[in-house]
Amino acid sequence: MPWFPDFANAAELARRQRQAAGRVDPGGAYVHALDSRRVEDLEAIWPDEVVVHDPVAGEIRGHRALRLFVRRSGRWLAEHRARSEPVACTVAAGRAVLELTAHLDAGGLPVAWPVAIVAEADGERSIRFRTYCSRWPVDGRHHVRPPLLAPAHARPPGVVGRLVEALATGDAEAAVGVFAPAGYLREPDAAEHHGVDSYFARCFRGGGSILLGIGATTDDGTRCALEYTCTRWGNRDQPPQAGLAVCERDADDRVAVVRFYDDIERAAAA
Repeated sequence: MPWFPDFANAAELARRQRQAAGRVDPGGAYVHALDSRRVEDLEAIWPDEVVVHDPVAGEIRGHRALRLFVRRSGRWLAEHRARSEPVACTVAAGRAVLELTAHLDAGGLPVAWPVAIVAEADGERSIRFRTYCSRWPVDGRHHVRPPLLAPAHARPPGVVGRLVEALATGDAEAAVGVFAPAGYLREPDAAEHHGVDSYFARCFRGGGSILLGIGATTDDGTRCALEYTCTRWGNRDQPPQAGLAVCERDADDRVAVVRFYDDIERAAAA
C-alpha cells in the first residue's frame, strides 16, 4: 500500500533535521536539552561524545554522567522558574559563542544572570560545551574557577588586541581610547559601567592591571569572544581562573561594549 505512512523514513528525516538544526545552533540545542531534560537530543546530534565544562559540576564526560548532569540541571532550572533571553551569538573558527541572560526566581526575588556558552565542534560527531558565568547573582559568593584553556600567547586582532594590551599594562588612557564615545562595560553580575574612564582609573590605581592569558578567540568581525585565564585584576593577584569576554565593535571599529563572564572578585574596581 504505497499510501501507507513510512514511519521509519519519517523518523530518520526528523532525526536529520534535528541534527542539522543543532549543528547550526549548538548553544541553543544545549540550552534546550537542559530546559527539557532530554539528553537524547544532544546524543542524537553528536553521537560520539558530548563533553561539558560546567562552573558548578566541573567536567562531565560519558553518557551516564551527561544524563545525570542534564537531569539535575534541568530540575534546578525548573525549580528557579528559569527562562533565557538571547543576547548575541558569535560563530567563527569551528566555535559558536552564545550569550544569554537567564531570568531566575531566587528566593522570591527576580535575578538576571548573564551566561555565555561556547560550543566547539570536534569533527562531525563530537562537541565540547564550556559555560562561563559568575555565581554571585545566584548565591552571593565568588567561586574560583580553574583554567580551562592554556594561554595561546596570541594577541587578538585590531582594536581588541589594543584593549587587551592596555589592560595588561594598566594604561587607563589607552584602554578608554579604544571605546566609542557611548561605549560601556558590563560586569559578570550584569552591572554596567558607562563611564569607562572612571572604571579603569579605579582598576589601575596603585599599579593595577588586568592580566588575561588568551586561550581561544572567536571573531566574526563584529564581535570577538576571548576565552582567558586571569591572573591579576586591578591591584590584586588572582589564582589562575577561567573566564570569557565578548568585545563588540561599532561601525567605526571602536569598542561599543565589553561583556565579561567570570567569577573573579573585582575589589579594586568597586
